[in-house]
Amino acid sequence: MIPEIKHLGAKNCVTGSCHLVQTHSGSDSGVNILVDCGKAYGHDPELAFERFPVLPRDIDYLFLTHAHIDHIGRVPDLIDAGFQGEIICTHATKVLLIPMLHDTLSFTDKSDKQVQRLEKIIDELSWGFEYNEVFALKKGINFKFGNAGHILGSCFIRFSFPRKSAGDYTVIFSGDLGCTDTPILPDPDQPDVCDLLVLESTYGDRNHTGRKNRIDALNKMLHKAMNDKGIVYIPAFSLGRTQELIYELDRIGTKIPVFIDSPLGLEITKIYSDLDSFWDKEAKALKAKGDHPIDFKNLYSVERFRDHKKLLNFKGPAIIIAGSGMCTGGRILDHLECGLDDPKNDIFFVGYQANGTLGRRIIDKKVPVKAGIHTLTGYSAHADQSLLVNWVRAMPEPPGEIRLVHGEAKARQALSGFLN
Repeated sequence: MIPEIKHLGAKNCVTGSCHLVQTHSGSDSGVNILVDCGKAYGHDPELAFERFPVLPRDIDYLFLTHAHIDHIGRVPDLIDAGFQGEIICTHATKVLLIPMLHDTLSFTDKSDKQVQRLEKIIDELSWGFEYNEVFALKKGINFKFGNAGHILGSCFIRFSFPRKSAGDYTVIFSGDLGCTDTPILPDPDQPDVCDLLVLESTYGDRNHTGRKNRIDALNKMLHKAMNDKGIVYIPAFSLGRTQELIYELDRIGTKIPVFIDSPLGLEITKIYSDLDSFWDKEAKALKAKGDHPIDFKNLYSVERFRDHKKLLNFKGPAIIIAGSGMCTGGRILDHLECGLDDPKNDIFFVGYQANGTLGRRIIDKKVPVKAGIHTLTGYSAHADQSLLVNWVRAMPEPPGEIRLVHGEAKARQALSGFLN
């Protein structure tokens, strides 16, 4: 049983991850497995469900590697299109799933009743599983999750498909691999051997600069804000990046106010606090001695919209962390509209910006800006070229085949040269 794998999203770009795994055995209809069903951003393409090689109602399992919207954002639409199979993920991803999708659904034209119906269905269909344990699907197919170290609950997946004449055929989907030494998160697990590796390549053409010195970079940013009495705007994903920034601002001991202007970011931060059993040893040790790693004196929550409007007139110095991370929507757009033309202010991009997004246009200076523009790749939640290569080389044996996805052409080509 050697599966056929079709890449329906993020095959030649970064966002909209979606991969179809199909098995066939003679007259048997086989098993249909979907790995992720994410929303595409910017100019990245998104395949309509009616063009899928299989009807949504015929998909047996939907595996989710983690809860970022570019990996789960189309799940409600998949259900509306007829999907009734099982949704399989880690325990932490299951906890994060509904809050993340609720926020996405709030930007659609669906009624509250429709949203509640979808959330109930998703909750009923989804199941959480442990890391590093083997579980059985139907027809002899097994799977195991490894910790991907990208956000809480992120995983890579190893499937085993039985064969009569040889050992099992094995496939690993990397999902989004994270970095080592990331606040709160354990480092990525080492992968087992496999016949086929489907590997992300977001930063396949570069290494993150200044990752070990990023606290120093944050410190310099704070001093500049204090001296200029300006505002530092940080577009940040509500899930993962916001919590990482809070953690390191706490380590610095910042004296200026830090505003989290994101209702979803605040909700996810509380969930992160509740999921402390999934933290790394350092974060657990800090909490045990009374220093909560994602809470500090000068940290302020901005939940209500009227408070958000008031914050737009705040004169600084201050740090404002707001979504969305790619500046495709959310409260960060209001802040940038108010603050882009003030040279006292600064904008820090701490994550990937897809082509076609406002964040990318600002970085490329296609939008008139007087504020300072800075990028700090040391805060990327994605493994860089060296980490990707080392992760593959940590396998007991080289994979029989490697397919690079989730990356632009330049990144895939560069990474391929190191892996072949």
